[in-house]
Amino acid sequence: MKASNGFESTPSVFLSWESSGFESTAKTHTKAGNVLTSTPFSLLMHLVGDERQAELFSPAESVESWLAAERALALAQAELGIIAHDDAQAIAKAAVPANVDAERLWGSARNVGYPILGIVREIAAALPDGANGRVHYGATTQDIMDTGLALQLKRSMKLLDEELGQVGDRLAEQVATHSDTIMAGRTHAQQAVPTTFGATLASLLGQFTRQRERLVQALPRIAVVSMFGAGGTSAAYGAQSVALRARVAELLGLENTDVPWHVDRDGLAEFGWLCVTITATCAKLARNIVDLSRTEIAEVFEPYSPHRGASSTMPQKVNPISSELIIGLSGTAGALASSLARIQEAGHERSAGEWQIEWQVIPQLASLAGSALRETFVIVDGMRVDAERMRRNMELDGGLVLAEAQMIQLAAEMGREEAHDLLYAASTRARETGSVLADSLRAVATEQGLDSLLPDNLVQAVDYLGEAGFICEAAVSKWRSGLPLSADCPPIADLAVTGDARQGDLA
Repeated sequence: MKASNGFESTPSVFLSWESSGFESTAKTHTKAGNVLTSTPFSLLMHLVGDERQAELFSPAESVESWLAAERALALAQAELGIIAHDDAQAIAKAAVPANVDAERLWGSARNVGYPILGIVREIAAALPDGANGRVHYGATTQDIMDTGLALQLKRSMKLLDEELGQVGDRLAEQVATHSDTIMAGRTHAQQAVPTTFGATLASLLGQFTRQRERLVQALPRIAVVSMFGAGGTSAAYGAQSVALRARVAELLGLENTDVPWHVDRDGLAEFGWLCVTITATCAKLARNIVDLSRTEIAEVFEPYSPHRGASSTMPQKVNPISSELIIGLSGTAGALASSLARIQEAGHERSAGEWQIEWQVIPQLASLAGSALRETFVIVDGMRVDAERMRRNMELDGGLVLAEAQMIQLAAEMGREEAHDLLYAASTRARETGSVLADSLRAVATEQGLDSLLPDNLVQAVDYLGEAGFICEAAVSKWRSGLPLSADCPPIADLAVTGDARQGDLA
């Protein structure tokens, strides 16, 4: 359905307020029932939140992932003869959202501190005697929650990769378009040497290329099954625990492992950091757009539409609103990054509070990264570039941006150090007198008796672009040769479903 701001809202999460007045919290409605849980209203996420990531980590989808883990466990146990085939079939049919009373589930979770005891009892209540005693057989709460989380993280990474792909493809087009668009390169916020706008974008495209590579490399370390029992030894699973875990992983399309990770959260920290650094890459572009769209520079602007970035009082304003939002998203993600080391502190065989930290920050970081990528696409897709203004800006200080170029040109005749001193003196005079560098250079060279060493034609910006064109080609080629994240991600509700033809071939 359409929200009032024009964005598509998700079917499981939407904002509502009491008719008697505005409440300080938003209300989240879940598919599993009519229970309401209070969450603070976030204006940032309300404006630009990634609804697909929000849906993926919603209460309903979390419940769905836990149910899938329970279904896969029962079906795998039946295949290995640990529980009866009919019991497993009954469990797989009963472990569905329709059999979960959300109010009862979350009431139990608040009392217990965790939701899986409630989930197990909801499933068991829908089963006959016998089968109801085989639900969650040998498992521990964290086995189910971590396996369910792995399903969500795999799909979250798939979404991030898709969004990276969209941004990178459009950015590659912009790099190619502007490979010859000359502008001043800036160091320490001051004009330095000539470059091209395509070359500056190429370095950013290189970052997006590496981010995509990181996602591909990290997936096998993050989307991992967790079936190791209460203390991580798999004792309650019995003699076939190794085969059982492998089959559960296969049914759910997860990576297998023979080493427990109940308290080893480096994989989750890696996922969180990937989200943080992706938002930071987006913020690099956003920061440059803010600077380059300044009135005094006016070289690159965000896309325009009526009242986009408008001010409530200054009619002339067209604020770089997407860039501002991205910087806000990245700053928030960066602040949350400090928690990633804390979740790795979990001791012994079960955490005592560190686990709860990730419940809060991991979904937030995924949503922040997805939101930043979406807003970045808005910029790269519709950015407005004033190539003529870029050229004029290189003349603002009389062509001092060519000082290094002319120094290198003269170094062949007089040596680098003498050429540097000559250009330094000429640059100082040009700045003090408001003259053009080329004129002050000839004047100073004449005073020093070096005018005979000056060439007839001093090097110009177009002659001093170095590898700018090659950099653009290399960045685009590297991006286009990369492969997207390969991950089969059917809906979680379709996993380990009895009678599903794909059941045995989901890996």
